[in-house]
Amino acid sequence: MTLLQRAIEDSIVTTRAVGALEQPLKQAAKLVLQSLTTGHKLLVCGNGGSASDATHVATEFLCRYCNERRPYPAISLTANGEYLTAVCNDYHADEIFARQVWGLGQKGDLLIAFTSSGKSRNVRRALEEANKRKMKSICFLGRDGGFTKGIATVDLIAPGTSTARIQEAQTLLFHVLCETVDAKLPK
Repeated sequence: MTLLQRAIEDSIVTTRAVGALEQPLKQAAKLVLQSLTTGHKLLVCGNGGSASDATHVATEFLCRYCNERRPYPAISLTANGEYLTAVCNDYHADEIFARQVWGLGQKGDLLIAFTSSGKSRNVRRALEEANKRKMKSICFLGRDGGFTKGIATVDLIAPGTSTARIQEAQTLLFHVLCETVDAKLPK
């Protein structure tokens, strides 16, 4: 079997496994709709490839997903290099997202976080800060959820051992989330 064929087969296995997440995905869509239709915003974060996913999700709401509609407030907490490096220098990398949730978040806002390992300390801290602020949260996790599992309002765990396959499954999940929400948002 070629590398491509093996990757396709592994992707299929991981993608099928997230089929069991239909109920938590519906709950996540409800949280996004509730936040955006009541005048609140989305704060989105993740590390590495997950930082790209965070920016991707924020863009889908601030611009549009498929249908022409008004923009909805969504902020990627990964997009400000000056801020991120200042916090790493003055505090600790574990605080890069938590301080933004503290400064920007309020009750009614929604935090969406990504960690393919479930072991990103700064994502965990962001979720903890969201809880302090009485914010709801959605966490896209991988593997077994790691030490981050159970902190968010809704966990969406893509099981597996390959970060690449987990991120592919997470992309499918957040695209379905966007599609579900997009169909119900006021234009």
